[in-house]
Amino acid sequence: MTTDTAHVIATATTTRENFYVAMTRGADGNYAYVVLDRPDDSHRVPHPSDNPDATARSALYGVIQHIGAELSAHEAITAEQERWSNIGQLAAEYETIAQAAQHDRWATLLAAAGLTGGQVDAVLDSDAYPALSAELRHAEANHHNLDTLLPRLIAARGLGDADDIASVIHVRVARATARPAGSGRTRKPPRLIAGLIPYADGPMADDMRQALDERHELIEARADAVLSGALTDSAPWTSQLGAEPKDAKQRTAWRRAAVIVAAYRDRYQITDDRTPLGPAPQSTRQKIDAARARAAASTARTFAGVADRPRERPAPIPRPSHQL
Repeated sequence: MTTDTAHVIATATTTRENFYVAMTRGADGNYAYVVLDRPDDSHRVPHPSDNPDATARSALYGVIQHIGAELSAHEAITAEQERWSNIGQLAAEYETIAQAAQHDRWATLLAAAGLTGGQVDAVLDSDAYPALSAELRHAEANHHNLDTLLPRLIAARGLGDADDIASVIHVRVARATARPAGSGRTRKPPRLIAGLIPYADGPMADDMRQALDERHELIEARADAVLSGALTDSAPWTSQLGAEPKDAKQRTAWRRAAVIVAAYRDRYQITDDRTPLGPAPQSTRQKIDAARARAAASTARTFAGVADRPRERPAPIPRPSHQL
């Protein structure tokens, strides 16, 4: 029924349909109260949808994605295809395969860098190892020579008192390789798939290389398709990148930059069309990708001959974990 004001309590289990109805009943105002606090763990069974890092924005995003109505067969097939073909899913597959493909290589590298056999085993068994593996791959994508860099970082300070050796090495590598190797004209651009995902290099099994290459191609194709679709539909966010230049070389450079923005939007499921990057990033990884996408958007505007927009000031967010 219609009322003067509607006050809605939204939780992680609220469906999109119910939320829409509840938020359209008030003639003068509609207010949503998003539930983030939870009972003590000892008084309930943990729920799979629980997320200790949830924010009001992320919870409402989940509500919008939570469809309660039963889908038709065609809609179900389309939704399933979309879920498995977006860059978020493909990037997760790429990183998982890369971690497995480079396992033996990183183990050999850690041993050669000065760690004992027991320390190498501790690193590989650590919960922080996936983050370390990703950071080593990121360092190589930035053209750092890990054969010489890693021994120097490990020797810089002892690891005997470290509670988690993998975590300590991860932080050291991240700090030392934040920028691409080299300087000035000798600095090479990082090797990134769709401008975001560090390329997995080095020796590995043929089947692993093939699996990575297949996902590499799918990610690039998906990013290009997302941009093309947005341009065809005249999505508002594309207008903020400027129009495609008429000059062939400038158009190629513009599109190369615009694809990175499209890949970022697809990877993090950005649905806000008002700005290319959407809401403020919620994790360390997304912050890094947002910086890359922001730089790409600026590059696109430059080639389009549009004055760069002032940098957005996102709302403060909780300090994320250092792990990527």
